[in-house]
Amino acid sequence: MANLLNSTIPAFSAQSTAGEVTNETLSGHYTVLYFYPKDNTSGCTLEGRDFAANYEAFKALGCEIIGVSRDSLKSHGNFCAKHGFPFALISDPEESLCNVFGVMKLKKLYGREYMGIDRSTFLIAPDGKVLREWRNVKVPGHVEAVLNTLREIVA
Repeated sequence: MANLLNSTIPAFSAQSTAGEVTNETLSGHYTVLYFYPKDNTSGCTLEGRDFAANYEAFKALGCEIIGVSRDSLKSHGNFCAKHGFPFALISDPEESLCNVFGVMKLKKLYGREYMGIDRSTFLIAPDGKVLREWRNVKVPGHVEAVLNTLREIVA
C-alpha cells in the first residue's frame, strides 16, 4: 500500500452521483475521501450513515465528504436515496482511483480469495495534499476520529 501522507494527489477524473469529480474539484476546501467495499452492506451502510449524521459538522469546518466504491452509479444513486446521504459517491468500476490510493487488497470470504477494497479514509487539504490516512478502518468510532482530526487541523 502506498503511503500518500504529505503528497499531492495525482490528477484524476471520476464519475459520481453529483457529476464529474477531479482533483481540481477537491481544491479550495478540505475533503474526506472514503473508500468502502460495497453499497448496501451492513458495515458500509453504517459508515455512510455516520458520515451523513456528521455532515453538517464537516461542512462547518469547510470540508466536503465523498465516498468511493466499485459499484455502479445506478447502485450509488439508490444507496444515497435509500439512506439520505447528502454527499456524492464516486463509481470506480475500473479501480483507477482505488489504485491511485492503494486501497485494493487480497481478501478472504468463506475460504475464497478475491481482490477487494480495504476500507480506507483520506483527509485531503485545500491544496490537494493528503494530511491523514486511515487504512483497514473499523467502522465504530471512525467518523468521530476523522472529525476530531479535522477539528485539530483547522483550529
